Amino acid sequence: MSVELVAALAVILAAMAFDFTNGFHDAANAIATSISTRALTPRVALAMAAVGNFVGAHFGAGVAATVGEGLVDLPVGLASLGVVFAGVLGAIAWNLITWYFGLPSSSSHALFGGLVGATLVASHGTVQWDNIISKVLIPMVLSPVVGLVLGFLLMVAIMWIFRRGNPSRLNRGFRMAQTVSAAAMSVGHGLQDAAKTIGIVVLALYTAGLQDSPTHIPWWVYWTSASVLAAGTYAGGWRIIRTLGRKIIDLGPAEGFAAETVASSVLFFNALVLHAPISTTHTITSAITGVGATKRLTAVRWNVAANIVVAWVTTFPAAALMAVLAYYLVRPLFS
Repeated sequence: MSVELVAALAVILAAMAFDFTNGFHDAANAIATSISTRALTPRVALAMAAVGNFVGAHFGAGVAATVGEGLVDLPVGLASLGVVFAGVLGAIAWNLITWYFGLPSSSSHALFGGLVGATLVASHGTVQWDNIISKVLIPMVLSPVVGLVLGFLLMVAIMWIFRRGNPSRLNRGFRMAQTVSAAAMSVGHGLQDAAKTIGIVVLALYTAGLQDSPTHIPWWVYWTSASVLAAGTYAGGWRIIRTLGRKIIDLGPAEGFAAETVASSVLFFNALVLHAPISTTHTITSAITGVGATKRLTAVRWNVAANIVVAWVTTFPAAALMAVLAYYLVRPLFS
């Protein structure tokens, strides 16, 4: 067994560990609103989210290509595998820290920050800053704005359309509708987040010289990444579920349906049309905030939202810093 093959296996195992942490860290993205409105029981919601993530992963080739070849340029060789390994370790570390404190930060931006940080400190390979700006930083700013505005507008439309409806009957109807919107959110999460791990695995296979194409995705990569993400999702990230489901605002079934519908639509559009790897966390959190603002501005717990924004802003550089530390630790193993 060659050194490059062993190193590639180490990177793939690290990518799967990230995939698992991504699953339980971001389980809240798909199900927190459904649980908080009692549309679904926690375990049913988690099981549905796991299945949705598994299904969505198989349609994320465009996002995977962006991650695998569109963010950093790394030559084939053992040293490049060390860079990818350190980047993934940095992302895992930040995921665990933010999970511990219950902050719904972006696993996607943690991964991107880790890759960029490790690439920069290694002076081995180059960062594609144009793509980082257009595919990561601009969507990082725009997707929360879009989610907030669309969440507000959709909730206003729902309130106007059903203004004369029976509240009890409407609540039952929107709880049923949330089953569909939460399922769509789960598929969208798989479309985005499993695809990012797939991109890392393909990058590892390419830099190890195990395949000639930086975009070809073997069938086993789809199945492995999708299965691990689904398992992590089913494990659940209860700290973050509580933050999204209750601490920002108390949601009703109509608000939960509106937030999930907006967030899943934004995820699908970016993945299938733009191939942009956006943050599911940013999208659903901003949609929840926009929906909640239709009640009254004071209904939103803005201090909690502010803490979440701080986590968003610091994720990319913090994960990059952790990847730098990881690189210095693992570099002797990849030289």
